[in-house]
Amino acid sequence: MHKRLVNHCTIDFSIIPVGPILIKSGKEGADPTKPNMEFVETYHAGGRSVYLPGSSLKGAIRAHAERIVRTVGSDKRPTSETKSDKFELWADDPLKNENSEYYKKLPSAEIYKQSSFTDQIFGNTSIASRIRIQDAYPTTSIPLKIEERNGVAIDRVFGSAVRGALFNYEVCTSGDFRTKIHLKNFSLAQLGLIGLVLRDLDDGWFGIGFAKSRGMGTVKLQYHSAVVQYPGCELRGDRIYAIGKELNWSNKFLLGAGEFLQGKDENPYKFPINDKQDTIITAEEMSYGFGVQLTWTGEDDRGVPDLFERAVRQWREILPKGVGA
Repeated sequence: MHKRLVNHCTIDFSIIPVGPILIKSGKEGADPTKPNMEFVETYHAGGRSVYLPGSSLKGAIRAHAERIVRTVGSDKRPTSETKSDKFELWADDPLKNENSEYYKKLPSAEIYKQSSFTDQIFGNTSIASRIRIQDAYPTTSIPLKIEERNGVAIDRVFGSAVRGALFNYEVCTSGDFRTKIHLKNFSLAQLGLIGLVLRDLDDGWFGIGFAKSRGMGTVKLQYHSAVVQYPGCELRGDRIYAIGKELNWSNKFLLGAGEFLQGKDENPYKFPINDKQDTIITAEEMSYGFGVQLTWTGEDDRGVPDLFERAVRQWREILPKGVGA
C-alpha cells in the first residue's frame, strides 16, 4: 500500500513540560562539569540544543495505543483461523515477535491483514509503519529552562540507599518543543486512535522519558493545525472528485483510505470501504492547484480536537459489540 498515496494527515503541535522531563543521552560525556545523566542534544538553529527525539515520542505513543487496544479488544489473535477476513481488534507484544517467521511466507497485503491493529499503524518487522513522528525542537515562544537534580541509587534487596551511589541528572522544566505527526494511507479508526493517545498524553495519563513513575515526564499539548490531504483528487464546485475514477464526495468529507479503493481488486489490504465523516471544514485546493485538502487550525470549535472527535466516531464502529469508547 505504500506504493500509492490516497490520503495523508499532518498534525502540527507543541509539547510543553509541566514538570521535569529527561530524555537521556545514550552516552556519558567527557566533561566532568556535566551531570551523570545528560539530556540528549543535537545541533539545531545554529548551535547545540536539547530536543525530544521522534523515536522516543513514537515509542511512548505506540505503547499507549497498544494499551488502549488491549483494553477494549484483545492482547492476542482472537481467532485460530489465520486466513479469516473477519476484522478483530487486537494488539500483540512487539517484543515477542512470534509471527515474524510465518509472515515471511506471505504477500504484503496478507501480512497487513493478519497483523494486529497497532502493527498496521506502527509497523512490525514485516510491514512498514504508516506513521512518522518528527524530532521535537525547542522554539522561542517559551524560554527553555534546564536544571540539575540529585538522586541516590536504591538497593533492590534491602530497599535502602546504596552508600556512595549519589548521582545527578539534567532535566528540562520549561520550554516549547514543536513537532509534527504524519499519517499516510490511514483509516479514520487509525486516526481516531492517535487522537485518543494524544488526548491521554495531554491529560497526564502517561508521560515521556526517564523516571515517569517518580512523576517526571508529564507534558501538555498545544495544537497548531491538522491538515488532511487527498493528493489524487480535484475540486469541482462543491464536490471532491477522485482523478480518473467515478468516485466523488461532498467537499466537507473526511475520508479514510478505503473510500478511494472501491474498484475491483483495488483493496487487497481490506481497508474499511464506508469510511467517511462529514465535517465543518470546507475543502480547498492544495498548492499549485493539484490535490485537495481540509485544514483544522488551533484548538477552538473548528480546531484540531474537532478532527479527532470525528475520527473517533469511526473508531467506535470497529469496537467489539457491546463496548463503547
